[in-house]
Amino acid sequence: MNNIRMSSKIAHTRLPVMGNLIKVLGKDLENCPHFFLDFENAQPTEAETAVWNQVSAVLEEAHGILAELQSYNGAGQEIREAIQNPSDLQLQEKAWNAVCPLVAKLKRFYEFSLRLENALRSLLEALTSPPYAPMQHLEREQALAKQFAEILHFTLSFDELKMTNPAIQNDFSYYRRTISRNRLNNQQLDAENEVNNEMANRMSLFYAEATPMLKTLSNATTKFVSENKTLPIEDTTDCLSTMACVCRVMLETPEYRCRFTNTDTMLFCMRVMVGVIILYDHVHPVGAFAKTSKIDMKGCIKVLKEQDSNSVEGLLNALRYTTRHLNDDSTSKQIRAMLQ
Repeated sequence: MNNIRMSSKIAHTRLPVMGNLIKVLGKDLENCPHFFLDFENAQPTEAETAVWNQVSAVLEEAHGILAELQSYNGAGQEIREAIQNPSDLQLQEKAWNAVCPLVAKLKRFYEFSLRLENALRSLLEALTSPPYAPMQHLEREQALAKQFAEILHFTLSFDELKMTNPAIQNDFSYYRRTISRNRLNNQQLDAENEVNNEMANRMSLFYAEATPMLKTLSNATTKFVSENKTLPIEDTTDCLSTMACVCRVMLETPEYRCRFTNTDTMLFCMRVMVGVIILYDHVHPVGAFAKTSKIDMKGCIKVLKEQDSNSVEGLLNALRYTTRHLNDDSTSKQIRAMLQ
């Protein structure tokens, strides 16, 4: 799976702020900001550099994490043979030796989620800080907005791969059962030094989630709002709704789509749109689906359904199953019907 990656080699001519960038299209939602976010070429200004460097160090690992997860085949056969032949010590050892390096991988994925959480927090602080409104931040700090988008793109990509790979939880369950059995027999296994009981408990909670990375970001965003009492919650939710709107407009407007030079940018844009909708729905008191929501959910769902079904079914499922307010009474029947 190709991730859109940052490259300092790409020259970028930043458009003037607060003027040429905003393109009000005069459709049905005049209050929704419309402007082009350059997800392909945005480069950091001097003011963005400190946060950009910090987040970039995390994002550099993202592509490798996705590649590792994509090639994760699991130890299903070795585990089955060991379970079917409990007295065969050679098969027990073979299964254990197959599972241990996989659990080390799962630990790296989990630890990466913690670094991603810190990166998200740094971006939220930068993109919601006074005196600028969220829309002004997204326009002025396009390189940070791009990084925020890249985190969301990675998150949904990771979770799509995780949801379709039952080997992850099977391997980890076998690992934990083996550790427990050996602990009862007063045996210490070398692997425990790498993944101790406390770490195993945290990893278990992480992988029990259908969409663990999304849950991590959702919790981090909620925590950011609750810890910043002086910052109005609207500053955070407006940042999310603005980005959702910008992505929708870029996807449905030919004049914007033709500016994409990378074929992956369409899917990138769709993933980002869905990611910010889900975060908004978890953080905003009434969610993304209510009539008072600042996100045009009908428009967002419509633009997804206009794409090839193979590329968007996972994203539609994310809206169906990982949002918080879809089944609330305040959600219109039309929106529910669109997601059936």
